[in-house]
Amino acid sequence: MIAITEKEFRQLSDFIRDHYGIHLKQEKMTLVTGRLNNVLLQNNFKSFSDYFNYVVSDKTGEAVKTLIDKITTNHTFFMREASHFEFFKSHVLPYLAHSVKDKDLRIWSAGCSTGEEPSTLAMIIDEFFGPEKKLWDTKILATDISSKVLDVARKGIYSTESIANLPVNWKLNYFQKIDRDNSVLVSKIRNEIIYRKFNLMDPVFPFKKKFHVIFCRNVMIYFNAQTRTELVNKFYNFTEPGGYLFIGHSESLNRGESKYKYVLPAVYRKES
Repeated sequence: MIAITEKEFRQLSDFIRDHYGIHLKQEKMTLVTGRLNNVLLQNNFKSFSDYFNYVVSDKTGEAVKTLIDKITTNHTFFMREASHFEFFKSHVLPYLAHSVKDKDLRIWSAGCSTGEEPSTLAMIIDEFFGPEKKLWDTKILATDISSKVLDVARKGIYSTESIANLPVNWKLNYFQKIDRDNSVLVSKIRNEIIYRKFNLMDPVFPFKKKFHVIFCRNVMIYFNAQTRTELVNKFYNFTEPGGYLFIGHSESLNRGESKYKYVLPAVYRKES
């Protein structure tokens, strides 16, 4: 195994923090070394310094894509923090159904990982609107920094074990068995989600319209305080009045630095 020096780790972690907002603490040295060693060996690099120089000089973007795929943690599952989805169904959707006059519902799943979160939202929306759904534009924007997880999300294939705790009618209506071990989301749900690679650290968000709901859960735990504050302020500027922001239960907003108003644990709202 190729060892990483403290200087090399600092060089690499500073690059990742400055460009992608992810804060790798010193205790992550062993984790980073383990995840990247095969990349170094496969490309015949003798040190992490050689690898870093390759990453920053590669004009194709493939080197940094591999780096991000290796160092990001994409642990998620269906109905994670289920109270959020219940609140979305029982409070947020009824409010939006009444208040959004042009029937253009704009929802963003930021840091969508392998697609469980936006897929759950799409199923809830389909069930909530029923026959009326055809009158609405309910497409969900789902973004992540990792191309690897986006490829998985687009396929919409999930193990039988991973969907075991979903409602029975969802499994019947929204999934098709591929084999004993896997099922695929039906096309009417997959087609409701637009997957895009996106870096939340981009200085300018490219969206033409604001969102009624933003889910960004268990993403900001990897950011430092300043990065979190700056990102939340950008979210606020791209939230419609009366719109909602959902974050992870292990995360919180500094109420003195955010204009969002607290609603419930990890749920905030932009006052209308």
